[in-house]
Amino acid sequence: MKLLRTAVQEIETAAELNKIISENENVMVCCGRMGPMCIPVYDIMEELEEERENIKFYTMGFDTPEANQIRQAPECRGFMGIPFTMYYKNGETVKATTSIQSRKQITEIFDTYFV
Repeated sequence: MKLLRTAVQEIETAAELNKIISENENVMVCCGRMGPMCIPVYDIMEELEEERENIKFYTMGFDTPEANQIRQAPECRGFMGIPFTMYYKNGETVKATTSIQSRKQITEIFDTYFV
């Protein structure tokens, strides 16, 4: 059951999250809600998905128990605002961000970690 109504594919289970991370080289997962801090990030993801074919883009509902893996990740310790956005390279977390991010901030992460 999709919680977020975005054009970006949504992850519904922790098992699905783990499978995606393990099977894809570059993955961005934005874990959030349908709110003012998250929607701009989803919109940027939709735009970038067309431009960055080497990256897999996903959303995940923040309030589901299935998102514990992201919410409780050591990289997210101390995060206060949503969304929590995780960047994975070859199955490993390479970056985590919190709150709204600009297109420039996101593309700088891509250019640093997903080259």
